[in-house]
Amino acid sequence: MAEAKKTITVEQIGSPIRRPDRQEKTLIGLGLNKMHRTRTLEDTPSVRGMIAAVSHLVRIVDEK
Repeated sequence: MAEAKKTITVEQIGSPIRRPDRQEKTLIGLGLNKMHRTRTLEDTPSVRGMIAAVSHLVRIVDEK
């Protein structure tokens, strides 16, 4: 039986306007580019690192 992959749902709560270009590109890498958009992503160390880099612009909605 295959193991279920863990997922994490994030929502963008802050605007990338007047932020460093690196933070804007990190949001795009997460699949977020407009306010209040949500994405369900695979819970990996790289995704967690991206979330940590823009933690002031996103919030974790759900972890499964």
